[in-house]
Amino acid sequence: MSSSLARAVTRYLDAQGCGTSGLFTTSFDGLNIIRLSEKTPPNGMVYKPSLCITLQGAKAVEFGDTIFEYGAMAFLLVSIEIPALGRVTEASPECPYIGITLDLDAGILREVMAELAQPPLPSNDQGIGVFVADLSEDLADCIRRLIRLLDNPAAPQILWPAIMREICFWLLTGPHAGEVCKLVLPDSHMRRVAEAIHLLRANFAKPVRIEHLAAVARMSLSSFHQHFKMLTSMTPLQYQKQLRLLEARRLMVSEDVNVSHAAFEVGYESPSQFSRDYVRRFGIAPKRDVMELRSFVI
Repeated sequence: MSSSLARAVTRYLDAQGCGTSGLFTTSFDGLNIIRLSEKTPPNGMVYKPSLCITLQGAKAVEFGDTIFEYGAMAFLLVSIEIPALGRVTEASPECPYIGITLDLDAGILREVMAELAQPPLPSNDQGIGVFVADLSEDLADCIRRLIRLLDNPAAPQILWPAIMREICFWLLTGPHAGEVCKLVLPDSHMRRVAEAIHLLRANFAKPVRIEHLAAVARMSLSSFHQHFKMLTSMTPLQYQKQLRLLEARRLMVSEDVNVSHAAFEVGYESPSQFSRDYVRRFGIAPKRDVMELRSFVI
Protein backbone atom coordinates (compact mmCIF):
# COMPACT_ATOMS: atom_id res chain seq x y z
CA MET A 1 0.00 0.00 0.00
CA SER A 2 2.77 2.44 0.94
CA SER A 3 4.68 1.91 -2.29
CA SER A 4 1.58 2.17 -4.48
CA LEU A 5 0.49 5.47 -2.92
CA ALA A 6 4.03 6.83 -3.09
CA ARG A 7 4.25 5.86 -6.76
CA ALA A 8 0.91 7.56 -7.46
CA VAL A 9 2.14 10.78 -5.85
CA THR A 10 5.44 10.53 -7.72
CA ARG A 11 3.64 10.15 -11.05
CA TYR A 12 1.50 13.19 -10.28
CA LEU A 13 4.47 15.37 -9.28
CA ASP A 14 6.51 14.31 -12.30
CA ALA A 15 3.58 14.97 -14.64
CA GLN A 16 3.27 18.47 -13.16
CA GLY A 17 6.96 19.13 -13.77
CA CYS A 18 7.66 19.54 -10.06
CA GLY A 19 11.22 19.38 -8.82
CA THR A 20 12.79 16.47 -6.99
CA SER A 21 12.49 18.26 -3.63
CA GLY A 22 10.03 20.75 -2.24
CA LEU A 23 6.62 21.52 -0.81
CA PHE A 24 4.00 21.48 -3.57
CA THR A 25 0.48 22.90 -3.34
CA THR A 26 -2.42 21.19 -5.09
CA SER A 27 -5.78 22.17 -6.53
CA PHE A 28 -7.42 20.94 -3.31
CA ASP A 29 -7.42 23.73 -0.73
CA GLY A 30 -5.43 22.62 2.30
CA LEU A 31 -3.81 19.60 0.61
CA ASN A 32 -0.06 19.83 0.06
CA ILE A 33 2.57 17.30 -1.02
CA ILE A 34 6.14 17.09 0.22
CA ARG A 35 8.93 15.30 -1.65
CA LEU A 36 12.49 15.46 -0.32
CA SER A 37 15.48 13.52 -1.62
CA GLU A 38 17.60 13.91 1.51
CA LYS A 39 17.30 14.24 5.25
CA THR A 40 16.62 17.77 6.47
CA PRO A 41 17.75 19.97 9.33
CA PRO A 42 15.01 20.96 11.81
CA ASN A 43 12.50 23.21 10.06
CA GLY A 44 10.36 25.42 12.29
CA MET A 45 6.72 26.16 11.62
CA VAL A 46 3.38 26.56 13.37
CA TYR A 47 1.35 23.42 12.86
CA LYS A 48 -2.36 24.01 12.32
CA PRO A 49 -5.02 21.37 13.05
CA SER A 50 -4.11 18.88 10.35
CA LEU A 51 -3.22 15.39 9.25
CA CYS A 52 0.46 14.98 8.35
CA ILE A 53 0.79 11.67 6.51
CA THR A 54 4.02 9.92 5.59
CA LEU A 55 3.78 7.65 2.55
CA GLN A 56 7.50 6.94 2.19
CA GLY A 57 10.47 7.68 4.44
CA ALA A 58 10.23 8.94 8.02
CA LYS A 59 9.89 12.16 9.98
CA ALA A 60 10.30 13.49 13.53
CA VAL A 61 8.47 16.51 14.95
CA GLU A 62 9.34 18.23 18.23
CA PHE A 63 6.61 20.06 20.15
CA GLY A 64 8.17 21.71 23.19
CA ASP A 65 9.87 18.86 25.04
CA THR A 66 7.85 16.13 23.29
CA ILE A 67 9.06 14.39 20.12
CA PHE A 68 6.89 12.32 17.77
CA GLU A 69 8.42 10.02 15.16
CA TYR A 70 6.49 8.32 12.38
CA GLY A 71 7.26 6.45 9.19
CA ALA A 72 5.55 5.10 6.09
CA MET A 73 1.75 4.73 6.25
CA ALA A 74 1.48 6.54 9.56
CA PHE A 75 0.16 10.00 10.33
CA LEU A 76 0.58 12.74 12.88
CA LEU A 77 -2.68 14.43 13.86
CA VAL A 78 -2.36 17.93 15.29
CA SER A 79 -5.50 19.19 17.00
CA ILE A 80 -4.37 22.64 18.14
CA GLU A 81 -2.01 25.29 16.73
CA ILE A 82 1.49 24.56 18.04
CA PRO A 83 4.92 25.83 17.00
CA ALA A 84 7.24 22.92 16.33
CA LEU A 85 10.45 21.76 14.70
CA GLY A 86 10.06 19.05 12.08
CA ARG A 87 12.78 17.15 10.24
CA VAL A 88 12.87 14.35 7.72
CA THR A 89 14.89 11.48 9.19
CA GLU A 90 14.73 8.99 6.32
CA ALA A 91 15.14 10.02 2.67
CA SER A 92 17.46 9.48 -0.28
CA PRO A 93 17.52 10.25 -4.03
CA GLU A 94 16.60 6.62 -4.70
CA CYS A 95 13.82 6.55 -2.09
CA PRO A 96 12.74 10.13 -1.31
CA TYR A 97 10.57 11.16 1.56
CA ILE A 98 6.99 11.56 0.36
CA GLY A 99 4.34 13.04 2.59
CA ILE A 100 0.97 14.74 2.47
CA THR A 101 -0.40 17.44 4.75
CA LEU A 102 -4.14 17.93 4.96
CA ASP A 103 -5.73 20.77 6.91
CA LEU A 104 -8.67 19.64 9.01
CA ASP A 105 -11.95 21.49 8.48
CA ALA A 106 -13.56 22.07 11.88
CA GLY A 107 -16.90 22.90 10.23
CA ILE A 108 -17.08 19.58 8.38
CA LEU A 109 -15.90 17.71 11.48
CA ARG A 110 -18.69 19.35 13.45
CA GLU A 111 -21.32 18.48 10.81
CA VAL A 112 -20.26 14.84 10.62
CA MET A 113 -20.14 14.48 14.39
CA ALA A 114 -23.68 15.89 14.67
CA GLU A 115 -24.95 13.24 12.24
CA LEU A 116 -23.42 10.27 14.04
CA ALA A 117 -25.94 8.12 15.87
CA GLN A 118 -23.38 7.63 18.65
CA PRO A 119 -20.97 10.55 18.67
CA PRO A 120 -17.62 9.81 20.33
CA LEU A 121 -17.03 10.95 23.87
CA PRO A 122 -13.90 12.97 24.60
CA SER A 123 -11.14 10.84 26.03
CA ASN A 124 -9.79 11.49 29.50
CA ASP A 125 -6.24 11.50 28.17
CA GLN A 126 -4.44 14.48 29.64
CA GLY A 127 -1.66 14.52 27.06
CA ILE A 128 -0.56 16.96 24.38
CA GLY A 129 -3.03 17.71 21.57
CA VAL A 130 -1.05 15.60 19.11
CA PHE A 131 -0.87 11.89 18.40
CA VAL A 132 0.64 9.44 15.92
CA ALA A 133 -1.31 6.52 14.44
CA ASP A 134 -1.15 4.06 11.57
CA LEU A 135 -3.05 5.03 8.42
CA SER A 136 -6.09 2.75 8.21
CA GLU A 137 -7.22 1.12 4.97
CA ASP A 138 -10.25 3.42 4.92
CA LEU A 139 -8.20 6.60 5.26
CA ALA A 140 -5.63 5.30 2.77
CA ASP A 141 -8.45 4.74 0.27
CA CYS A 142 -9.51 8.39 0.69
CA ILE A 143 -5.95 9.56 0.05
CA ARG A 144 -5.68 7.33 -3.01
CA ARG A 145 -8.83 8.86 -4.49
CA LEU A 146 -7.64 12.39 -3.71
CA ILE A 147 -4.41 11.73 -5.60
CA ARG A 148 -6.33 10.26 -8.54
CA LEU A 149 -8.54 13.37 -8.74
CA LEU A 150 -5.74 15.93 -8.68
CA ASP A 151 -5.48 16.12 -12.46
CA ASN A 152 -9.20 16.83 -12.90
CA PRO A 153 -9.88 20.60 -12.67
CA ALA A 154 -13.57 20.02 -11.91
CA ALA A 155 -12.89 17.72 -8.97
CA PRO A 156 -12.01 20.17 -6.18
CA GLN A 157 -15.28 22.12 -6.13
CA ILE A 158 -17.52 19.08 -6.60
CA LEU A 159 -15.80 16.20 -4.81
CA TRP A 160 -13.54 17.77 -2.19
CA PRO A 161 -16.32 18.34 0.42
CA ALA A 162 -17.53 14.76 0.07
CA ILE A 163 -14.08 13.24 0.52
CA MET A 164 -13.36 15.54 3.46
CA ARG A 165 -16.59 14.38 5.07
CA GLU A 166 -15.50 10.78 4.59
CA ILE A 167 -12.09 11.49 6.12
CA CYS A 168 -13.78 13.16 9.09
CA PHE A 169 -16.12 10.18 9.45
CA TRP A 170 -13.25 7.70 9.68
CA LEU A 171 -11.41 9.89 12.16
CA LEU A 172 -14.52 10.31 14.34
CA THR A 173 -15.29 6.59 14.32
CA GLY A 174 -11.72 5.32 14.58
CA PRO A 175 -9.61 4.32 17.58
CA HIS A 176 -8.64 7.93 18.31
CA ALA A 177 -12.12 9.43 17.98
CA GLY A 178 -12.06 10.54 21.62
CA GLU A 179 -9.14 12.83 20.81
CA VAL A 180 -10.39 14.02 17.42
CA CYS A 181 -13.79 15.10 18.76
CA LYS A 182 -12.12 17.57 21.14
CA LEU A 183 -11.43 19.78 18.12
CA VAL A 184 -15.09 20.67 17.80
CA LEU A 185 -16.70 20.27 21.21
CA PRO A 186 -18.13 23.75 21.94
CA ASP A 187 -16.85 24.18 25.48
CA SER A 188 -13.87 21.84 25.68
CA HIS A 189 -10.63 22.88 27.30
CA MET A 190 -8.99 22.52 23.90
CA ARG A 191 -11.38 24.98 22.26
CA ARG A 192 -10.91 27.47 25.10
CA VAL A 193 -7.13 27.26 24.97
CA ALA A 194 -7.32 27.58 21.17
CA GLU A 195 -9.11 30.93 21.59
CA ALA A 196 -6.28 32.18 23.79
CA ILE A 197 -3.71 30.89 21.31
CA HIS A 198 -5.42 32.82 18.52
CA LEU A 199 -4.99 36.03 20.53
CA LEU A 200 -1.41 35.16 21.43
CA ARG A 201 -0.47 34.48 17.81
CA ALA A 202 -1.99 37.76 16.66
CA ASN A 203 0.04 39.72 19.22
CA PHE A 204 3.15 37.59 19.74
CA ALA A 205 5.57 40.55 19.38
CA LYS A 206 3.90 42.44 22.23
CA PRO A 207 4.24 41.85 25.99
CA VAL A 208 1.74 39.22 27.08
CA ARG A 209 -0.46 39.26 30.17
CA ILE A 210 -1.25 35.70 31.18
CA GLU A 211 -4.26 36.94 33.15
CA HIS A 212 -5.74 38.31 29.93
CA LEU A 213 -5.17 35.03 28.08
CA ALA A 214 -6.80 33.11 30.93
CA ALA A 215 -9.82 35.42 30.79
CA VAL A 216 -10.13 34.84 27.03
CA ALA A 217 -10.06 31.09 27.70
CA ARG A 218 -12.65 31.56 30.48
CA MET A 219 -10.43 29.78 32.99
CA SER A 220 -8.80 30.58 36.28
CA LEU A 221 -5.11 31.42 36.05
CA SER A 222 -4.02 28.07 37.52
CA SER A 223 -6.40 26.07 35.33
CA PHE A 224 -5.28 27.95 32.22
CA HIS A 225 -1.61 27.27 32.94
CA GLN A 226 -2.35 23.59 33.54
CA HIS A 227 -4.37 23.02 30.36
CA PHE A 228 -2.15 25.17 28.15
CA LYS A 229 0.96 23.23 29.19
CA MET A 230 -0.86 19.92 28.87
CA LEU A 231 -2.06 20.61 25.31
CA THR A 232 1.03 22.32 23.90
CA SER A 233 3.88 20.95 26.04
CA MET A 234 4.81 24.60 26.71
CA THR A 235 3.88 27.43 29.02
CA PRO A 236 2.23 30.47 27.39
CA LEU A 237 5.49 32.44 27.62
CA GLN A 238 7.46 29.55 26.08
CA TYR A 239 4.86 29.36 23.32
CA GLN A 240 5.22 33.08 22.64
CA LYS A 241 9.01 32.73 22.56
CA GLN A 242 8.76 29.93 19.98
CA LEU A 243 6.53 32.11 17.80
CA ARG A 244 9.04 34.95 18.03
CA LEU A 245 12.01 32.75 17.19
CA LEU A 246 10.27 31.11 14.25
CA GLU A 247 9.21 34.46 12.80
CA ALA A 248 12.69 35.89 13.29
CA ARG A 249 14.16 32.87 11.54
CA ARG A 250 11.78 33.37 8.63
CA LEU A 251 12.67 37.07 8.38
CA MET A 252 16.39 36.33 8.30
CA VAL A 253 16.13 33.50 5.77
CA SER A 254 13.41 34.78 3.45
CA GLU A 255 13.73 38.56 3.72
CA ASP A 256 17.48 38.93 4.34
CA VAL A 257 16.92 40.76 7.63
CA ASN A 258 19.96 40.96 9.93
CA VAL A 259 20.00 39.45 13.41
CA SER A 260 19.44 42.66 15.39
CA HIS A 261 16.62 43.87 13.18
CA ALA A 262 14.89 40.48 13.34
CA ALA A 263 15.20 40.44 17.12
CA PHE A 264 13.58 43.86 17.52
CA GLU A 265 10.95 43.08 14.89
CA VAL A 266 9.60 40.11 16.85
CA GLY A 267 9.58 41.85 20.22
CA TYR A 268 13.01 41.28 21.76
CA GLU A 269 14.61 44.23 23.53
CA SER A 270 18.09 42.71 23.48
CA PRO A 271 19.74 41.09 20.42
CA SER A 272 22.12 39.22 22.74
CA GLN A 273 19.18 37.67 24.63
CA PHE A 274 17.61 36.81 21.29
CA SER A 275 20.81 35.05 20.18
CA ARG A 276 20.96 33.06 23.42
CA ASP A 277 17.35 31.95 23.09
CA TYR A 278 17.93 31.13 19.41
CA VAL A 279 20.87 28.85 20.22
CA ARG A 280 18.86 27.11 22.94
CA ARG A 281 16.02 26.43 20.51
CA PHE A 282 17.82 25.63 17.27
CA GLY A 283 21.21 24.53 18.60
CA ILE A 284 23.11 26.94 16.38
CA ALA A 285 23.89 30.68 16.24
CA PRO A 286 21.48 32.76 14.10
CA LYS A 287 23.95 33.84 11.39
CA ARG A 288 25.33 30.35 10.88
CA ASP A 289 21.85 28.83 10.92
CA VAL A 290 20.65 31.25 8.23
CA MET A 291 23.63 30.43 6.02
CA GLU A 292 22.96 26.70 6.31
CA LEU A 293 19.23 27.06 5.73
CA ARG A 294 19.75 29.14 2.61
CA SER A 295 21.95 26.40 1.21
CA PHE A 296 19.20 23.85 1.80
CA VAL A 297 16.08 24.71 -0.18
CA ILE A 298 12.89 22.90 0.87
